[in-house]
Amino acid sequence: MPTRKPSSTFGEAAAAASSSIPAAFGHRLYGLPGTHLARVALPARPRAPWHYWWQAHYLDCLLDAAEREARSGGATGNTDDGAAHRLRARRLLRTIRLRNGGRWTNRYYDDMAWLALAAWRSADIAGTRPLRVLTPVLASAHTPDLGGGLFWNTSRDFKNTPATAPAALHFARVGRTKEAERLVDWLFARLQDPSTGLLLDGIRMPGERMVADVYTYNQGPVLGALLALGDPTSLQRASDLVLAVAKHLVLPTGALRTHGGGDGGLFTGILIRYLGLAAESPALPEFTRTLARTVITTTARALWEGRGEREAGGQRRRTVWVFPAGPGESAGAGTVELSTQLQAWMIFEAACRVADIGNPDADGPSL
Repeated sequence: MPTRKPSSTFGEAAAAASSSIPAAFGHRLYGLPGTHLARVALPARPRAPWHYWWQAHYLDCLLDAAEREARSGGATGNTDDGAAHRLRARRLLRTIRLRNGGRWTNRYYDDMAWLALAAWRSADIAGTRPLRVLTPVLASAHTPDLGGGLFWNTSRDFKNTPATAPAALHFARVGRTKEAERLVDWLFARLQDPSTGLLLDGIRMPGERMVADVYTYNQGPVLGALLALGDPTSLQRASDLVLAVAKHLVLPTGALRTHGGGDGGLFTGILIRYLGLAAESPALPEFTRTLARTVITTTARALWEGRGEREAGGQRRRTVWVFPAGPGESAGAGTVELSTQLQAWMIFEAACRVADIGNPDADGPSL
């Protein structure tokens, strides 16, 4: 059972999330041995919808936890070097395909890009086979229509940042650098708001109807792609984007804004995942790295302060931590969505990685 004693480091917050969320949401698919999937809500909903892309981010979180535990050497109570999280990640990846009708693909190119990114990491961290089938599927959605960019789904009437940015990052990571560069250049030419420097949502067809919504998560994989490309132009764009995020998407408290529940419950966690890469990048100016680190740790602290406790686990009941959907909120007694919990987990893992950069003697800020 969790104790109410406050954590002294962000590592303990990340460990709390990585223990509680699989316990509260994880289950066997149809009761089959060797399977693992996350329910979309607590308490569980009958006939719950299938959220393919939420599971992709769950996979990324398990990989984050495995890496952290391997680094910690038992400092946060881990004794298996992340082996349990790696095993769960392998089972999750197999089960995503099983739950998706035996296919890796679906109608949404952004969903497939997120799974491609997580699965590529899984090959390195959890020892799964490289998932190559999604790369050509993503490439097929990169067409000359509207001058470039990826379609959002198989209806092919909307090109947007949510599909183009994670695909660009995936292409950069698998060595398709020129394709990644073309996608990034298209994003900055067609979807960057000149007044803020942020990336807008997308362009609908027929015609060219701009969807000018600004979401936190659209900035994240763009930042990741720029860092992966690593050329001088990309690094300047990355630094400018961090500054734009800090100027336009941060609350007066210093924490990042969030987008409520549902799919939006993941958005700010995704941005913070890639702000974490910026905070760790020696190729960026120290001011930029410090700014990214401050935004991450301030947001993490605010979410940890809003935590609560719940009973979960069916016949094998246990008390778990649950986390709020946004800074300044409290984890309530009603339905808790998987998306908001994964968001908090991503943020705690990022804070754990970056909190002590530049201060190797620090024990981490008080939470």
